[in-house]
Amino acid sequence: MANFVAPVAKLIEELSKLPGIGRKTAQRLAFHILNTREDEALNLAEAIIQAKRKIKYCSICANITDIDPCSICSSPKKDRSVICVVEDPRDVAAMERTREYNGLYHVLHGAISPMEGIGPEDIKIKELLARLQDDEIKEIILATNPNIEGEATSMYISKLVKPMGIKVTRIAHGIPVGGDLEYADEVTLSKALEGRREL
Repeated sequence: MANFVAPVAKLIEELSKLPGIGRKTAQRLAFHILNTREDEALNLAEAIIQAKRKIKYCSICANITDIDPCSICSSPKKDRSVICVVEDPRDVAAMERTREYNGLYHVLHGAISPMEGIGPEDIKIKELLARLQDDEIKEIILATNPNIEGEATSMYISKLVKPMGIKVTRIAHGIPVGGDLEYADEVTLSKALEGRREL
């Protein structure tokens, strides 16, 4: 960053630490910020500071929130007999966008991945099991990602939960709406066949 004065170089360096942002994109963003009005730049900085200071994890479901418990866990409109287990807070947002699911959530904050040194004790499985002591819970839906880590995590949780007498289901995987069979890989096709249903 020898070509830029120290404050600009520092801004580029910090922006390049963001996921998916390389040096060139960080440079473009830095100059975009420099070219905005000062109040707009300050609004961006304040939004970042407020998000870092006010956002926490819900003490019940571990989703991100600014109130505890979160608005989903405290909503009287939610079906309290079902918990959808997801890996990431972004997955909760995706499920909520469908407007098809009306139960509660549990965010694991990751998936079991021995290759990366992530075991069951490194994600929020213990907290999920504690929640399942409530007799009101009748079903958990495992909505982890359809990859090796997500499948391993679902299998692990399923083996722990089934002896508790709680119904365990897994979201279907397969061909996306609008997708072509010829472009689908073998694993996707086999999952689509497994998840078929009668019409």
